[in-house]
Amino acid sequence: MKVFLDTNVIASAMATRGLCADVVRTVIEFHDLVISEHLIGELRRVLTDKFGASAATITEVVSLLRQDTIPAEAVPLANLALKDPADVAIVSAALNGGADILVTGDKEVLALKRVGSLQILTPRQFWDKEKGQPENPRYGLRRP
Repeated sequence: MKVFLDTNVIASAMATRGLCADVVRTVIEFHDLVISEHLIGELRRVLTDKFGASAATITEVVSLLRQDTIPAEAVPLANLALKDPADVAIVSAALNGGADILVTGDKEVLALKRVGSLQILTPRQFWDKEKGQPENPRYGLRRP
């Protein structure tokens, strides 16, 4: 399966242990990770500005993300009703890269739920799907 991870998911995985770190490891190990230069640029900015990561750490993270991944372009941009142009670029890159799933914590992007064949999930929804958990109505999915 092709998976595109949003900037916030990757940054959280690099900064802390927990669900996002588990999601990133699982995607890298068992799926095809789709990335874009737009994502890499956003990630560099977030890791520097929000987490104070060193240049060496950021270079290491970017090198890891570029190994055995599927590159995607953010353009052409999809026609989406999103306020943030950066969000449009992320969804567009996922679509242009042929991703099956976009994993994000962005509420506005999550509200789309699906764009064409691209399913948009939270890290928890992806994790539950990956682990074969019954779906949970709290996250917009079914659970008995």
